[in-house]
Amino acid sequence: MHRSTINTARRTATFLLLLGWGLLPLGWATGLAAQEPPTDGQQSSGLEGGVDPTIVVDERGRVQVRMAFPAAKIDAGLTGDYLEAAREIEQTLRDDLDQTIVFNTQGPTELAVLALTGERSQDFDQYKSLGNQVVLLASIAVEGDRLVLDGWAYDLPSKQSILGKRFRGTLGQARLVAHYMADALHYQFTARPGLSLTTIAFQSDRDDGHQELYLMDYDGHNQRRISAHKSTSGYSDWSPAGDALAYMSYWAGPPGLYYVELASGKKRPIYREGTLTLSPSFAPDGQRLAFGHSRESNVDIYVCDRVCTDPKRLTRSQAIDTNPAWSPDGRQLAFTSSRSGRPNIYVMDLDGSNVRRISFEGDYNEGASWKPDGSQIAYASRRGSRFRIAVTNLVDLETKLLTEGPASYEEPCFSPDGGRILFSLRRGKESQIYVMNADGSDWRQLTHEGNSSGADWSSFKQK
Repeated sequence: MHRSTINTARRTATFLLLLGWGLLPLGWATGLAAQEPPTDGQQSSGLEGGVDPTIVVDERGRVQVRMAFPAAKIDAGLTGDYLEAAREIEQTLRDDLDQTIVFNTQGPTELAVLALTGERSQDFDQYKSLGNQVVLLASIAVEGDRLVLDGWAYDLPSKQSILGKRFRGTLGQARLVAHYMADALHYQFTARPGLSLTTIAFQSDRDDGHQELYLMDYDGHNQRRISAHKSTSGYSDWSPAGDALAYMSYWAGPPGLYYVELASGKKRPIYREGTLTLSPSFAPDGQRLAFGHSRESNVDIYVCDRVCTDPKRLTRSQAIDTNPAWSPDGRQLAFTSSRSGRPNIYVMDLDGSNVRRISFEGDYNEGASWKPDGSQIAYASRRGSRFRIAVTNLVDLETKLLTEGPASYEEPCFSPDGGRILFSLRRGKESQIYVMNADGSDWRQLTHEGNSSGADWSSFKQK
């Protein structure tokens, strides 16, 4: 999904449709990896008798579930670090639900107008009186050395249970526990995985002035460095399984491609022959990579296996062809090419045939990112002196600009659900990473230190 922007030195080288409210299987999120909080039993009962609540559509036409989420019941015996972690779980869960754009939640402040009695039947009617369709009741306690989050969602009209989940984790996994609960709720109401457990890779010079690889949670928290080449490294692409990154680095001389296994931190070269190798893109099967490569002076698109020994050249124009992006169905590659005189976005079949141009506006278009359903491509389009984020529909080639303003907006990357877009915002020499909804609304800044760019969103967490 990541398509890097080709910087000055590199430029010449380089939904939510709710499926009704019927019950869905409640077995999701079981069998977690050992280092993650395991799930315990799931207490739930299906809706019976045909519940048909009103679906709310917000001002942007997005379907939303109106949910009451009163204060979590935190064990009165918790103190110190455990109390702090319990509060972090609750706040993170609230933030996750707010950021889904699926749930329109009312928290303790909005619910303070109610005269709650503690009698569930009566309280449910009060939650409903404020327009809510669902209530989420949460409790947080400690068993041994682990925090335990229990969550129950109830349909307010019928007062029937929709979902019950329990997640456990250590003190250091407080946010992770909340993310699992948020994604369980998201899946229950949409039949689709949520973003709370996804990860964003990016590059930054924040620590010692060298551009290195970093990771952060989907919401910008938990930013951590994963490379120390003391050289220019970045422009990464996630493996489909989310277990590794391919990236470009200058650390051994001319820019080459490298691979890092995230569990072990082990790094190895993928391909570093020739004068220039950059902008890797994993195929959806995770077994092949496309990249830009120059053996002499011209840059073309190549494809090779994950263990790369004999890359296959796909483009042979006299122009610069680089920055490939594999289509979600694995049948096509989008790429940046100057074959029309100026850089534009093109799409071709995997054998290099059927090349067609899809960008026709602006004087410099680069950095393709496919929407996960394959219907659109986002890219940076220079209009005047600054770049904007553009999205082109691949059926009719209709193009829309999502950003305006005095800065440059570059390096778009769709989220795995297609509902959001990461991008780099550049003001002068400063660059930071932002995220917005796929319609260009609701911007949030994710990075604040040093200069950060080249963000790439992982796929959904493997179950």
